Amino acid sequence: YPNFNASSDASVLQSGIESKGVDEDVIIAILVKRSNEQRQKIKAVYEASSGKNLVKSLKSVLKSDLEDVALALLMPPAHFDAYLLRKATKVNQQGFTVSTLNLKNLYKQDLEEVIKDETKGDFMNALLALLSAKRDESTEVDMELARKDAKILFEAAETKGDIDVSTFIDILTTRNGPQLSKTFHHYAAVSDLKLPRALQMNLSGDIEDCLIAIVKCAWNTPAFFAEKLHNAMKGHGTCEDTLMRILVSRSEIDLQKIVEEYRAMYENTVHEDILNDTKGHYQKILLGLCGPY
Repeated sequence: YPNFNASSDASVLQSGIESKGVDEDVIIAILVKRSNEQRQKIKAVYEASSGKNLVKSLKSVLKSDLEDVALALLMPPAHFDAYLLRKATKVNQQGFTVSTLNLKNLYKQDLEEVIKDETKGDFMNALLALLSAKRDESTEVDMELARKDAKILFEAAETKGDIDVSTFIDILTTRNGPQLSKTFHHYAAVSDLKLPRALQMNLSGDIEDCLIAIVKCAWNTPAFFAEKLHNAMKGHGTCEDTLMRILVSRSEIDLQKIVEEYRAMYENTVHEDILNDTKGHYQKILLGLCGPY
């Protein structure tokens, strides 16, 4: 937000919170039009000037899904990641990229121990491999390695009776995104199946979801999240947790690219589906995060 003034925003927020009936529109306008760094400054000024905790103040006046998104926007990104992972391990077995240090500092839990307690087998091994942070973070592509990896993955998936999951875990959790993308191109040249389809045919359950997610994310990250958003809103009911997780966590990374991919992939735009699936101030805050349409 170019004309940012933390003191002014904190004062406006306080007025919106304390006004009769609470002014949700004012609260939404400030939270969605500021960067996370700016929101942290607003939070500090609000608490210094009012003597009140901003999170507690919002919790006292907001309700349900709107409250969840508003509080998520006030979390530093790493804290939000830790919150999501802890929530996931309490409810079901989903993998999220997260800062181990933040999980341990915030919740007094060691992430490796949580994964070992909550998961098992190949799925546990895949998550622990991701946690070990051995992935190449460069953008360099080794064409010979891509051809070699494609052959190894093909043999591990389609030439034996049972798929060699450890081979997939090793390659998918250590190569950088561009390298994996080139590997998938070479895989398509030696197989009649695309890699996600080969995994679907040979695996099931959590490990299938995990490896396919890694493949799709490496191939086209915005398209991966566009698909997740679409699945959260299609059919009866809406998965509010998924909407919040993606729109908040990707808002300052690649959300506009996700919105563009959504438009290219589906009949409706993400804005239209949010309008159809949500309502009220919760709808306004989600649309605000998605930007103009």
